[in-house]
Amino acid sequence: MLDYRLLLYYKYVQIPDPQEFAESHLRLCEELGLVGRILVATEGLNGTVSGPVLQTAAYQQALREDRRFTDIAFKEDVVDAPPFDRLRIRVTREIVRFEADAPIHPEVRTGVHISPKAFYEMMSQDDVIVVDGRNRYESELGHFRGALLPDVETFRDFPAWVNAHQEELAGKKILTYCTGGIRCEKLSAYLLDRGFSDVYQLDGGIVQYSQDPAIRGRGFEGRCYVFDERMSIRVNHTEEDVLIAKCEHCGEPTDAHINCAYLDCHRRHLCCRTCHERYAGFCSDTCAREAVERHRVDPRSTLIMEREEYLATSPIRAY
Repeated sequence: MLDYRLLLYYKYVQIPDPQEFAESHLRLCEELGLVGRILVATEGLNGTVSGPVLQTAAYQQALREDRRFTDIAFKEDVVDAPPFDRLRIRVTREIVRFEADAPIHPEVRTGVHISPKAFYEMMSQDDVIVVDGRNRYESELGHFRGALLPDVETFRDFPAWVNAHQEELAGKKILTYCTGGIRCEKLSAYLLDRGFSDVYQLDGGIVQYSQDPAIRGRGFEGRCYVFDERMSIRVNHTEEDVLIAKCEHCGEPTDAHINCAYLDCHRRHLCCRTCHERYAGFCSDTCAREAVERHRVDPRSTLIMEREEYLATSPIRAY
């Protein structure tokens, strides 16, 4: 069996011709046989790729040979198989969409990077507010104990959220965190631009925090949502580890979201693996019936019965 590695990385750095960079980068990844998702913009590079150990090592070396990326940091994880089905490289306006009113330059100024140990120690201080820099559906699956969890649907909602909570944040040390660190670069930079002076960010994000041998993920509750086929990863490797998210169907603890199998709904909702199969991937009876009647069923749905049989025996409760 081959050993596989997953690489998570980003770098805010000026790329004058992102299209040309993306095309040459695509050739590099294809030659190495890597799969994953990579975003390229004039503001930098953001990627998650996977492949055999030797190939991922060669990729790291090749990227660092570019003087713009000599100091790029890679977060590595061991996986049984690449959690992507193919390679996607896309040129975008931002490597993380934030859409602030004025340009933000994390490569120039951002919050103070602090280690997992320092983050853990600062979390309990009275003058500290810990801000989760992710979307609502991510934080409901897992978060740091006592963190402020913004009710935002996308990262683009954060500028408005910060402006609405200025009084709550004023005079505090602000600790930000996200999955791998990339969103905190922009969020902490924006907080500094808005006049907050005591701003910090968890270096390497939740992923690096979970791998720190001294901390072992302590203080994190639930699971960390990840944007690949794994769906979530364990963070807390101590006796404190608990699942905090509840399946919308049965109320049992779960570590996963799924999208409703009705393509016209596709709502992301918490669902345990048992109910995923039992309810064929639908979030409600209404969605199940409309999907079957209109033939708008996600092909990954576990629905395998004929239409009439399913409508007669569907166990899904309406909400």
